[in-house]
Amino acid sequence: MIFIGHFFHLTTWQEKAGEDRRHGEFHMLAGAANQQAALALFRKRIERFRKNGSLFEGHCRIYLTKLLEFDRIPEGEALLFHFTSQAGEPFMPFIDCTVPTEESDHCTIMEWKDNVPETEGWKGELFLEFSEK
Repeated sequence: MIFIGHFFHLTTWQEKAGEDRRHGEFHMLAGAANQQAALALFRKRIERFRKNGSLFEGHCRIYLTKLLEFDRIPEGEALLFHFTSQAGEPFMPFIDCTVPTEESDHCTIMEWKDNVPETEGWKGELFLEFSEK
């Protein structure tokens, strides 16, 4: 199976000055037999990035917001699997669409509440957390 994980991250979120805080999103792709195996691959890779790079430095929280599973990739047509639309400042809610089509956009409202991502009232699931190095 093919798994695509959609994640949000907060880096140095405990800092008082807003310009010292970082937040964003990223996607990961894994081929695995099941969801648990894919999540283990995601976790292992993120931990390597943390250990050997600077992507997830400082005090960092990573939230898994979506896990997509495909048994195949369509041939002959491109698949749009993620789309966001943001208005105003970064703290404003934004529209997030997963696998939209012309018939159905599958959009939800995403926002940050108390430094935790929220999707239409549902709090994000903490996937990993790193303390200061």
